[in-house]
Amino acid sequence: MPFTLAIIGRPNVGKSTLFNRLVGKRLALVDDRPGVTRDLREGDARLGDLSFRVVDTAGLEEATDDSLPARMRRLTERAVAESDLCLFVIDARAGVTPTDQVFADLLRRGGRKVLLATNKAEGRAGEAGMYEAYSLGLGEPIPLSAEHGEGMGELYAALEPHIAAFEAAEASGEADPAAGEDDDLAENRPMQIAVVGRPNAGKSTLVNAILREDRLLTGPEAGITRDAISVDALWEGRAFRIFDTAGMRKKAKVQEKLEKLSVSDGLRAVRFAEVVILLMDVESAFETQDLRIADLAEREGRAVVYAVNKWDAAEDRQQLLKDLHERAGRLLPQLSGTPLVTVSALTGKGLDKLKGAVERQHRIWNMRVPTARLNEWLSAMLSAHPPPAPGGRRIRIRFATQVKSRPPSFVAFCSRPDELPAAYTRYLVGGLRRDFGLDGVPIRFDYRKRENPYDKGR
Repeated sequence: MPFTLAIIGRPNVGKSTLFNRLVGKRLALVDDRPGVTRDLREGDARLGDLSFRVVDTAGLEEATDDSLPARMRRLTERAVAESDLCLFVIDARAGVTPTDQVFADLLRRGGRKVLLATNKAEGRAGEAGMYEAYSLGLGEPIPLSAEHGEGMGELYAALEPHIAAFEAAEASGEADPAAGEDDDLAENRPMQIAVVGRPNAGKSTLVNAILREDRLLTGPEAGITRDAISVDALWEGRAFRIFDTAGMRKKAKVQEKLEKLSVSDGLRAVRFAEVVILLMDVESAFETQDLRIADLAEREGRAVVYAVNKWDAAEDRQQLLKDLHERAGRLLPQLSGTPLVTVSALTGKGLDKLKGAVERQHRIWNMRVPTARLNEWLSAMLSAHPPPAPGGRRIRIRFATQVKSRPPSFVAFCSRPDELPAAYTRYLVGGLRRDFGLDGVPIRFDYRKRENPYDKGR
């Protein structure tokens, strides 16, 4: 495991801005209001020649009950416990607050390795807060401006000895006694999965069930997840990278800037994914927004698996399952044959079937059809249902080939491609699904006006 730095502090002190600065990308959502970050977000950071893992955490609040702020605090405390070093960030312009003092005291008594940073220290406005930070008893503060990139040299100088000591211990075998045991797994590139759906469908609960740990923040409140959080996991021996996304509501209902950013983050996760799990509530599966999300995944060329959650609470399951399959086929014909899996994220039931469906769709998404076999099939399809003859002149389709996979994409060479009706393309795509087992993945089928390269000289 790489050296891990956890960025912690009160809400709105600039932790996510600093996280984005260190990873070199706008991975974490940033907004002026406090409390934007709720889950733990991890990223690979670089600072000069230093490489390390950085964790962005939720803002620390003085809450110990079972409220949402308290659950966020427990998640942050867990990140602190699992990190090699904590970077405690305060707002230099606000100075040291009572809450800063409480958490600094907890860090000191907990014996954690801590660096202290005063963010927003650019200009004279942050000077007083920087000097005040000495009173926290966490050593010399590092003045930063995460937004403007100031103070990165000072941060490098403070981090370098900690990372050097970690790497020296790792080289001697002290840091990770199990190092090297999973070399084969390291070579197994993780499959990229995005879990998407409407708010409160149980996406974070499902990811936690797959991980078998409370890694993501969950609760009865709708819309808890804001960032698209990626988590690397071993799911029954197979490496996965799972993106948990914010719930996607109808566009007309998304008014606030923060929710727009959350939805945009989720859409980006779909584009990065290879397989999209569309998670739906058993009480309201295949509503209009579910159809829009599935259509988005299809347009982005991603393999799809339908997962119906809270199945343990369903009644008359046999009839309900029949109705769900009927709705899927009727409302989403462009994803005909997509597997539908019933799960209970709360109890973990159905996860083995979900994993099997994901792996199957991934294999289909990567499938290539041999050119000779494809053209034998095309000849049979043309004989069974010849292309139309607009104006009395029959359109000739001479040859087809698969130009790429991920998703399966085909090109047919045709005499007058612009005159072929969409219905005939649907006929060919339907035949590809049926005869080559391309169920549930997008299929791209295009035409080019070109002679058959094997037909020259005839």
